[in-house]
Amino acid sequence: MILRTVKFLLDDTELATCVSCGLCLPHCPTFRVTGEEALSPRGRIAAIRAVHDDDAPITDEFISFMETCVQCRGCEPACPSGVPYGRLQEGVRETLAEQHRVTPRWQRLAFAVLPRHRLLLAGSTLLAFGQRLRLVPKRLGIPRLPLRRPASVEPTGRDVWLFTGCVMDAWQRGTHRSTAKVLGAIDASFALPGTGGGCCGALHTHAGLLDVSRRLAADVMASMPGSAPILVNSAGCGAALKEYGHLLGTTEAAEFSERVLDVHEFVAQHTERLRPRRHIGKVIVQDPCHLRHVQRNHAAVRAVLSIVADVVELDDDGLCCGAGGAYSATQPELAGMMRDSKIAAIRRAGGGVVASANPGCSIHLAAAGVDVHHPMDLLAGAL
Repeated sequence: MILRTVKFLLDDTELATCVSCGLCLPHCPTFRVTGEEALSPRGRIAAIRAVHDDDAPITDEFISFMETCVQCRGCEPACPSGVPYGRLQEGVRETLAEQHRVTPRWQRLAFAVLPRHRLLLAGSTLLAFGQRLRLVPKRLGIPRLPLRRPASVEPTGRDVWLFTGCVMDAWQRGTHRSTAKVLGAIDASFALPGTGGGCCGALHTHAGLLDVSRRLAADVMASMPGSAPILVNSAGCGAALKEYGHLLGTTEAAEFSERVLDVHEFVAQHTERLRPRRHIGKVIVQDPCHLRHVQRNHAAVRAVLSIVADVVELDDDGLCCGAGGAYSATQPELAGMMRDSKIAAIRRAGGGVVASANPGCSIHLAAAGVDVHHPMDLLAGAL
């Protein structure tokens, strides 16, 4: 099927910054597992230029090139020209989503649940029952969900905001409780977002639903007013909040983004207050892409973990594990190949406990049997 030619919703100057040098290729997980130039940042940018600049048609092959990108943005730190590849992908996907060429109806309906927290919690419980009845396909890569979840964290003051999010609170609420324990240990009180602060819109942005993302961003900003720092313990959510300035293009949004910190950034500034009661031994660190490549804050995880553990590095230069938001569900074959590569790196590091600061990564790896934990859970357990 071929549609009429279009202009994508992107910045022409940003598109022109790529000089096709190829230094991005070793850092692209889809290129690494397939060896196909078309499935690399350079190849995808060439395809985008052909449509955007040269009036080439949008074909099914073009759609496939875009949809198979995991949006890890590992190419960005490696690029000497500073190509904002993530923004180019967002502009292309927004156009394709408006044409209903990507993000099928089932995915849009699933994403519509995320800001409706009570519905999400109820749906998660039903999903857990479905797993017990073997009604949930294993190919979705969802680990065994609990039938009951811990009680929600309770606010303790106003020093900082703690963003709890949607999937993180529904599936990994225990990590919020661990985060609350760590904040208490460094004498930092926290408030919780008000109405509308339940979903950051990261998955919607990945899927090209940027109009929805902008509405959610406005709601999240309104839910955490003032000037207090905003702490996030999900790498993907933190990256999304830090990019609200670009997403909304307002001074207010840029000022909001300046307040956002990954929780490890904040805790690393106060490690002298921590009094761990035990050393937990060896921990392998797996860097979520949106912490390493987008926030570029992965050093803080090591600073925090090194207080209670012997930190072990992987030798794969931070390649993506294949989770990528909903990528493991929409592109299971490629996601599985990337995960196999990550597991091989974990084995080369000697195996054992793995720390990952993003729910998508931990869910994806846990589904393959990896013993993976959030750094806040490991730290809280040692206090």
